[in-house]
Amino acid sequence: MKDISEAVEGDNEPAAGSRSNRKLRLFILAAVIVAVLAGAWWYYRYVTYGQYMQSTDNAYVAADSVVVSSKVAGYVDAVLVSENQQVARGEALVQLDLRDYRAQAAQARAQIAATVAGADTIRSQVSEQNAAIRQARAQLAVARATLDLANKQVNRYRPLAASGAEPREKLDQYVTQAQQARAELASAQAAVAAATGRRATLFEQIEQTRAQADAARAQLDVADLNVSSTRLEASRAGRIGDLSVRVGQFVQPGQRLMTLVPVSQIYVTANFKETQVGLVRPGQPVRLEVDALPDGKIAGTVDSISPGTGAEFSILPPENATGNFTKIVQRIPVRISIDAAPEVRRLLVPGMSVVATIDTRGAVGELEEISSAAE
Repeated sequence: MKDISEAVEGDNEPAAGSRSNRKLRLFILAAVIVAVLAGAWWYYRYVTYGQYMQSTDNAYVAADSVVVSSKVAGYVDAVLVSENQQVARGEALVQLDLRDYRAQAAQARAQIAATVAGADTIRSQVSEQNAAIRQARAQLAVARATLDLANKQVNRYRPLAASGAEPREKLDQYVTQAQQARAELASAQAAVAAATGRRATLFEQIEQTRAQADAARAQLDVADLNVSSTRLEASRAGRIGDLSVRVGQFVQPGQRLMTLVPVSQIYVTANFKETQVGLVRPGQPVRLEVDALPDGKIAGTVDSISPGTGAEFSILPPENATGNFTKIVQRIPVRISIDAAPEVRRLLVPGMSVVATIDTRGAVGELEEISSAAE
């Protein structure tokens, strides 16, 4: 019996091995088919979708923040906001001590009043000078009449004195009177000219006081502007950040006091490689993955593309025409608007890291037209 069972077992071993080999071949064949299908699907997906998805992790949430600084110098009288506070447009932020600027405004007003009073005084002098001119002209008329009378007397007595009918002394007296009348006439003419010139001078002084009044009014405008500038107000709605100003601090014009961040108008700046932006166009859809929200994806839209690379606008741009040259792929900033609900936008602040993926399929035909036109 033992020999028979051993014989049977010997016959079953080849059959079992054949079945194992067949299963292995089927498994390998199935794996190959799955791999081929997966590769075909991946290739199809890449050709129709994947190659047009341009992605970068060099992207950050940004906002057009406003640095709040003072226009005038002075001591801080009050800080009306706190760190991270939400403020509305036009809301007061800081109040500077305005006593010096109010004093300057009062001084300018006093200067205006003084110049106006001076102008009124000169106008009254003009009226007095008009009377003086009329008096001088009257005296001139009297002097001219006296001279005419003296000349007539001389002309009448000269032939009489020559004939001996009248004494020579009488003629000499009339000649002297004529000379005196002529001198008085010249004096009266000079008096009229002087009075007229004085009147013109007074009008010039009026113009001068008017110019001084205009200058004082300009100083008053500057003083009033400085008074209003002591109250710093929010130029737009946003949140207060980097608050460094303190009560009692002396601030200089242009000194940074705080930063106003318009968190409701945030966007994303994504720095794509220059090899990625050939198909990037404004209006294309974008998928944004924010590190602070790992389980959520935010929609966005390409807003604009920078007119130059980041290196082109740096403080010290590279000078590739000097020394050895090594080609480096440049980055081009792309501005992306965020299409998200308000409750999501509240969670985003400038500086957050983002992974941005742009769907560039809409520009495929445009690139083909450019390529055909270049041939």
